[in-house]
Formats: sequence, structure tokens, C-alpha cells
Amino acid sequence: MKKVLLLTENFPPIEGGSGRWFWELYSRLPRDKIVVCTHHFDEGFVFDKTHNIPVIRFPLHSPEWGFKSISGLRFYIACVRKLLKIIKEYEIEEIHCGRVIHEGVTAGIVSMLTGTQFRCYVHGEDVETAATSREQSFLVRRVCKSARQLICNSYNSRNLVVSLGFENDDKCSVLHPGVDVERFKPSPPDHEFRNEMGWSNRKILLTVGRLQQRKGQDYLIKAMPDLIEATPDLLYAVVGRGECEETLKNLIAELKLENHVKLYTDLNDEYLIKCYQQCDFFILPNRTIDNDIEGFGMVLVEAQACGKPVIAGNSGGTAETMVIGESGEIIDCSSPEKISKELAPLLNCSKLSSYGDKGVEHVRKNLIWDTHVKNALEIFRR
Repeated sequence: MKKVLLLTENFPPIEGGSGRWFWELYSRLPRDKIVVCTHHFDEGFVFDKTHNIPVIRFPLHSPEWGFKSISGLRFYIACVRKLLKIIKEYEIEEIHCGRVIHEGVTAGIVSMLTGTQFRCYVHGEDVETAATSREQSFLVRRVCKSARQLICNSYNSRNLVVSLGFENDDKCSVLHPGVDVERFKPSPPDHEFRNEMGWSNRKILLTVGRLQQRKGQDYLIKAMPDLIEATPDLLYAVVGRGECEETLKNLIAELKLENHVKLYTDLNDEYLIKCYQQCDFFILPNRTIDNDIEGFGMVLVEAQACGKPVIAGNSGGTAETMVIGESGEIIDCSSPEKISKELAPLLNCSKLSSYGDKGVEHVRKNLIWDTHVKNALEIFRR
């Protein structure tokens, strides 16, 4: 394996699927072969005391990702200068970029100056969103053409790269994120935990994910009055943080759903895993917002690892996380009415209760991190 620099703004303790993915993958690679460059903030330095991965932190967040603004131009100049020093000091042979923009743009400039090759991760929503901007579309196309390889989190993301004309599929490799089955695993009923959460004697429908529009928590909350008619003991548990928190709280109050929707914004990892283990169904009611999509959906893999039936919206790459009709179902989540129409019968379907075992089998066979690392190393050698 070459000496690699992982360049990514998203890395723990920043929350999110891509950051968790990079941590799980690169923390399993030889320490003398990796250096991580990620965002500079106080909580990050605290986190870095808990592990032995070589991490260098400097400002990697910018409100502007293009070159037309002074702030965007200054951001790229500062990043390139920093990376040039790091590449020389640590004898870096290859750069791995967490996203096409902005990390891929920076690596592309560094590659022109030094000849250092780079690979780029593609998450789906990044390239589709970029396609709506002429400047960003130009930058993505340049990065994709210059990169040694594009590592896509799903076949859906790969198809987007090709269909949007950014690159042909010969340069794209698909690498599905995985899950830690030693942490995310089935557990017997924990009545004490359910009582503590206010879940006792209720049918629990769980969503875990950032509180943002494309995750679809808002439409599912709007669908709850109809769902409650069919399933009176239903409780929708929403775990996450994000920009839509106040909107969701107001929606719950407006619809008088305080007894049927609970929002949890400050759960630690132990409680998060217990939520997966103790819920009855897991749903990611994702939808497409403009060009913003769910590229894969790691939470669906985590829920299956815990032995739960999963349901997801028919948008993005969520179908690739499950065995449809055996461990999960795909429904139309583009409106509250469509959610209630398609979800209501599933919540009272005896067949769904058998999906849990198949989900565990599917994840352990295809999506554990050890298998993921082997697949990644094969891709890196190409």
C-alpha cells in the first residue's frame, strides 16, 4: 500500500455517515501508511487524544466552494499551501479525497503542482447537487477527469457520475460502506430501557439521521395521524440533530402529536445502539430535494445488523443496503399521503417480523468492516 493522505472535512467527532465511514476504514489500515488531514476545531483535538491515528487538523470548512469569490479563492490557496508542506514532510504518495468538492478540487491543484495522484470518494448527493451550478459542474468535471479513480458509495452514485457526464464508468469503483457487527447486533427485549424512553407497550418506528429535509422526518410526521388510525399504539422515535430541529418540533406541536412522536437530539452511542435494538421497525423516509439525494444510507445497514426490518424511500441508493422483500422494503416517500398509504399496511404485516434474521445474515455476509477493508485495498491497488 502506498503512503496515503486522507483529505476530508468530515471526520469524527463530526457526525455523519461519511465521517464514520472514513474512520472505520482508515483506522483499520497500517498506521505507517496513512495520514489524515481534517477540520480544525476544539472537539477534534479532544477526540484525537483517544486514538493513535496520525491526524493533522487545519481549517477545512468554507462557505464558498468556488473560485469566483475572494473567500473561496483564499480558502483553496491556504489549503494547497498547507498540503504541499504535508506531502513533502510525510512523503505522501497518494491523496484520497473525502468528496469531489472541495477536497477533490484542492487535491487536483496539488496534483498539477507535484504530480501526486489522487482518488476521490463520491457520495451521490455531491455530484448531483454540483450539476445545478455551472461553476461547480465545471469543477467536478475537472476533478473527475484528473482523478486516478472515483470510489462511489453505491451503484446509484456511479450511475449519476456517468449520466451527468462527469466521467465514464471505467474510472468508477463501487465500495459500499459497512458496519461493526460487534457493536450493532441483535439484543433481547430490554424493558427497563423501553420504560426509560417511554416506549413500553408501544409499537416503535425509528429513524436515525441528520434532521434535514431529504431524510424525510417531516413528511413522516405529517403522515402520523393517518398511521395512528391504522396502528393506535404507534410511536415514531426520531434520533438526530440538524437544521430542521425547530421545524420538526413546531410540526409535532401543530399536529398535537406529542404522545406519538418523540425527538431525541442528545443521545450518546450506547443509547443510539439500544434504540436500534429495541425498536420494532426502522425507517429512513428519504426523498429527493431538488438535486439532493441519499447516496447510500448507512443507518439502514446498522438497523439490519441489529435484526430490525427496514423501510426506505425510493430515492438514491437506499435499495442497495437491503434485500428487498426479504430484509427490507422500498416505498414512495415523496408526500405524506404516499407514505401513509404504503407504510400503514407494512406496520401490521406479519411477514415483516421475519425480516430481521435475513437482515442480520445479509449484513454479516456482505457489509462487515473486515470485508469492506479487503475490498478497499483491492480498489486502492488498481
